[in-house]
Amino acid sequence: MPPVRFKIEIKGIVQGVGFRPFAYNLAERMGLRGTVRNDKLGVTIEVQGGEDACKKFIAALENESPPLARISQVKTVSLPLASGEKKFKIITSDDKSLDVALIAPDSDVCPDCLAEMLDPADRRYRYPFINCTNCGPRYTIIEKTPYDRQQTSMSAFEMCAKCRNEYEDPKNRRFHAQPNACPDCGPALRLLNSDGGEIKGGDPVSDIIAYLDDGRIAAIKGLGGYHLVCDATNEKAVAAMRERKMRKEKPFAVMSKDLETIRAYAHVGEEEKEILLSREKPVVLLGKRNAEMLAESIAPGLSHYGVFLPYTPLHHLLFSGANAIVLKTSALVMTSGNLSDEPIVFDEGELLERMSGIADYFLVHNRPIVWRCDDSVVRAVSGKKMIARRSRGFVPEPVFLENKVSPNRAMLACGGDLKNVFCLAHGNTVFPGPHIGDLENAEAFRSFRESIGHFKRIFEIEPKAVAVDMHPGYFSSKYGRSLGLPVIEVQHHHAHIASVMAEHRLGIKGGEKGGGKVIGLALDGTGYGGDGTIWGGEALVCDLAGYRRAAHFPALVLPGGDAAAKEPWRTAAALMYEILGEKFFDERPDFVNEIGNGKIENIIAMVKSDVNCPKSTGAGRLFDAVASILMIKHHNRYEGQAPMMLEAAADKSIRESFDCTLGGDGTLDFKPMLAEIISMAKNGKAGRGAAMFHNTIAKALALACEKIRDDEGLSDVCLGGGVWQNALLLERTLGLLGEKGFTTYLPRQMPVNDGGIALGQIAIANRSFRNGEAT
Repeated sequence: MPPVRFKIEIKGIVQGVGFRPFAYNLAERMGLRGTVRNDKLGVTIEVQGGEDACKKFIAALENESPPLARISQVKTVSLPLASGEKKFKIITSDDKSLDVALIAPDSDVCPDCLAEMLDPADRRYRYPFINCTNCGPRYTIIEKTPYDRQQTSMSAFEMCAKCRNEYEDPKNRRFHAQPNACPDCGPALRLLNSDGGEIKGGDPVSDIIAYLDDGRIAAIKGLGGYHLVCDATNEKAVAAMRERKMRKEKPFAVMSKDLETIRAYAHVGEEEKEILLSREKPVVLLGKRNAEMLAESIAPGLSHYGVFLPYTPLHHLLFSGANAIVLKTSALVMTSGNLSDEPIVFDEGELLERMSGIADYFLVHNRPIVWRCDDSVVRAVSGKKMIARRSRGFVPEPVFLENKVSPNRAMLACGGDLKNVFCLAHGNTVFPGPHIGDLENAEAFRSFRESIGHFKRIFEIEPKAVAVDMHPGYFSSKYGRSLGLPVIEVQHHHAHIASVMAEHRLGIKGGEKGGGKVIGLALDGTGYGGDGTIWGGEALVCDLAGYRRAAHFPALVLPGGDAAAKEPWRTAAALMYEILGEKFFDERPDFVNEIGNGKIENIIAMVKSDVNCPKSTGAGRLFDAVASILMIKHHNRYEGQAPMMLEAAADKSIRESFDCTLGGDGTLDFKPMLAEIISMAKNGKAGRGAAMFHNTIAKALALACEKIRDDEGLSDVCLGGGVWQNALLLERTLGLLGEKGFTTYLPRQMPVNDGGIALGQIAIANRSFRNGEAT
C-alpha cells in the first residue's frame, strides 16, 4: 500500500500541555515522518507513512492526548507526499495570524509528580514546587503570550543542568514544562511571623503543621492567592478566624487529605467523587453527615459543606507530614485570604497590609503570582455538574461561539455588579475572566479594572465595543460606558438566558436574523427590568435578538429598598400585613416579639404611606420573605443566606404543593400559598412549609412554561439566575418539566448566577453587530 500524507489542524488548549512531544513520541513509535508546530489557536501536524498507521496516529491524537489538553476541533486534509524527510520533527512556529493564543488553566499536581515528591530517593523529595508538562501552574504565572519561560514569573529562576536536560528532551515528561525547577534552582518556602519577620532554622512545612495543630491561624500562599488556614475541628480557632476576617456567618471551605476522610463528615455520591478528583480540584458542595466532626461554625445553619482535596504539592505535604510531624486534624479550613468581600490577596507586597491581624504566621514563597485566581466552587445537581464560581482550574479556558465576533469588533462584556465575571471576545472565542466578587467593594472594583487590563495584555485583544447591563447605576456598566467605545446595553435576565443559549448554541436556529426562540426561566434576587422596575422572577420568550416577558412572579413591596435584601423580615412583615391586615399582631406574636413591635409598626407605616417601598418581582426576595415568615432567618449576613437556610430546613420527603394560578396579565398568584405558610409557621411546621413552598414554585414555573408552549409552540427551556443554585428547587423543577415533555438546558461551562451574564451579553451584542443593529 503506497504511503500517504495528511495535514492535521488541532484547535483548542494544546500548547504548554505537552502536545508537541506527545505527537512526536507517537509518530516515532509508529514509524511515521513529518512535523508538528504550534500556531495561534493550536497545533498543526503533517504526517506521512502507511495509510493505516497514519489513521491510527490521527485517532490517537484525540483518544490519548495529554491530561491537560482540551481539543475543540480536529481538521484533516490530504497532502502531496514530501520527499527527503527522514524522521518526525518538532519545529518552531513563525505564525503571525490575527488569532489569539489559548492558555491552559492551572492544574493540580499529577500522580507521577506526587509519587516523586514523596519518594526519599528522588531528587525532588518533598519539593513543594514540583511539576511537569502534565500539571502545575499555567494561567497564574503567565505575563504574556506566547507561553514560554521568559514570559512567566519563572523567568528569574535559571534552570540547573539537570532541569535543563529534562526541559530540552522531547522524550522527557518535563519537555518544555515552563515552571520546571528543583530544590537547587527553583523557588523556595519561607515562614514569617505576624510582623513579617522570617523564622529561620526550622523546616517551614513542619513548623506550620505544628502551629496549625496548636490552634493558630496561618496565611499560606497557593496557586492563585493566599489561603487563610486553621484546624477545622477546633471551634476556638474557627471562631477566631471569623472574628479576625470579619466574616460572621458565611461558610468556610475545608480541605481534607483524601476521599475516605471526607466521607466521614460529608456525603459523597459518584458525581461528587468525579468532581472532587477532577484536575480542576474545585470546592464541591457536599451534604453534611456526622456534623459533630467539624466545628459547628464552619457552615452554620446549612445542610452542606464546601470541601476540596489537595491540589498543590504544598497541600499534599501539609497532610503527608514532615520530619515525623504529622497533622493531627482531619480537615483544615482553607478559605480565601482576604477581609470579608475583598478580593483574594495574591501579592506579597500587600500581604502584611491586608492580612496583618488575621494570620499568626505566613507561609510564603518567591515564585510570584502574576494575577489572582480564587478557588472555583461546584455542585452536583440531578447528576450533573453546576458551577457556582468559575475561577482556578477553569480560567482562562474559553467558550466558543457558533458565530464569530469580527476581529474589527473584538468585544468586552462587563457583566454585573454581583459575583462579577467579565468576558473578552475575539473571533468565535470568548475568554471569561476569573471570579472578581461584588463591585460595590472598592478593592473588588479595582481588581475588576486591573483584571480586564491583564486579560487584554495576555490575549492581545483590544476591544472595539463594549456590552453592559442596562442598569443605570451598576459600577460595571458605568465603567463600560466610560471607555469611549460603542455600547450595547443588555437587559439582565435576557443575558442570563442568552448565556445558556450561547453555551448550547441554541440561538443559531433560524439563522442570522436571531431565530431559535426558547423559554427562559430567569430567577434571581434583583435585576433592572425592561420597564425600569426591579425584576427577578421571570418567564421569558427569548432569542438572541430580544425577549418578551410572558409571565412573572408577583411584585413584592421592599420596605427600605436595598435594606430589605439584608433584612428579609422587612419584606416578610409587609407580606403578612398585606394578607392578615390588622390581625397581623394577633396572628403572629412570635414574629412580632422576635423582631420588635416598634420595628413592625414602622414597616407598616412605610407601606401605608408608600415611602421608600419599591416593588420587585425578584424570586430571591420571595425566598427571603418566606424564610423569615417561617422563623428560619430574619437577616442575610451574606448574599443568599436566608434562602440557603430555607432550603436546608425543607423536609425533602414531602412532595405536596399549594395551589397557584397564572393570571391573564402573566402574574403568578402566590397569595393562597403565602396564607397557608403563615398558618404553618404559627403552628411550628417550618420544615413542611419550606418543602411545600419549593414544590409550589416548581409547579408554578411548569404552569408558566405550559402556557408559553400553548401560545408559542416552544418546548426548549433555558434556566438562568442565582436562585437556580437551590438544588431542591432545581431538582423539583427539572422533574416536572421533564414529565411534561420539555427539554431543559442549564449552563455547564459558566455559573448559573451573575457570573454567567457576561457571556450572554457577548452573545446578544454579537448578534446586534452582525445584523447592523448596533454602531
